Amino acid sequence: MPYWTGRRVCVTGGAGFLGSYVVEKLKKAGCESVFIPRSRDYDLRKRRAVNKMYGDARPDVVIHLAAIVGGIGPNWQNPGTFIFDNLMMGAQLIDEAKNHKVEKFVTIGTICSYPKLASIPFKEDEIWSGYPDETTAPYGIAKKVLLAQGQAYRKQYGLNSIHLLPVNLYGPRDNFNPATSHVMPALIKKCVDAKREGRNQIVVWGTGNATREFIHAADCARAILLAAEHYDKPEPVNLGTGREIPIRDLVSLIAYHTGFRGEVVWDPTKPDGQPRRCLDTSRAELEFDFRAKISLEEGIKETVSWYLQTL
Repeated sequence: MPYWTGRRVCVTGGAGFLGSYVVEKLKKAGCESVFIPRSRDYDLRKRRAVNKMYGDARPDVVIHLAAIVGGIGPNWQNPGTFIFDNLMMGAQLIDEAKNHKVEKFVTIGTICSYPKLASIPFKEDEIWSGYPDETTAPYGIAKKVLLAQGQAYRKQYGLNSIHLLPVNLYGPRDNFNPATSHVMPALIKKCVDAKREGRNQIVVWGTGNATREFIHAADCARAILLAAEHYDKPEPVNLGTGREIPIRDLVSLIAYHTGFRGEVVWDPTKPDGQPRRCLDTSRAELEFDFRAKISLEEGIKETVSWYLQTL
């Protein structure tokens, strides 16, 4: 019998960007009982709401995607919100998972947890070897605490908790609100807006020298389901493509696919964030046979096309 047949699955954040892909893939995999708690009904920062969610969902598997997220700007401006909300949601969900006899708890962490000057490519065993980049440290630390909590609960209570570390996500349905968006949708919107408004210049934060790695949300969702089915160990697992790109080159690629042919002005008074991001993805391939399939250029083209259709 397929793994998901007959299992009750709760996907926190299931109505969000990555969550929508995870829910789609669960249904295609034969899962007929997917519970998606909405924030208006369940404030997961509060213990009472977490208990109510577990009572209503009665899950065998929890995939915890719900998070307060954003790019460098929102993280820089709201560090207290990013550390408190993400920590409270995850800590209480994990704690109540043991009380409600959850079969599998999947925590989605972040590569913002890695040290600022981590060696390239990032290896999971080095996640505790230094302090995260200051621009996103509160968010990264909150998620790293959940890694430690999951490992502690596995040891003391036997909770089958796993921790996954995806790189920067992108794809259709992403958040294009400039106040809260990540780098990929923010850049796409900048280029599209400039072209539509007849402007021949855009301003981009930083120097353009920092590098980032990106994984399409559909690939990431596939990895999450594979890990939930096949991975049962305490060590965290990177989810990515293993290929980095300088932000300067990323802007050129996005400008090409959006048709923006104007000037790019770099603002070095704004932070670059972590200097480099590139993952060692060998553990995911070894443990549950995951390799990303969607190329960056293919994914950007698809995302730009989707965004243009929403305007």
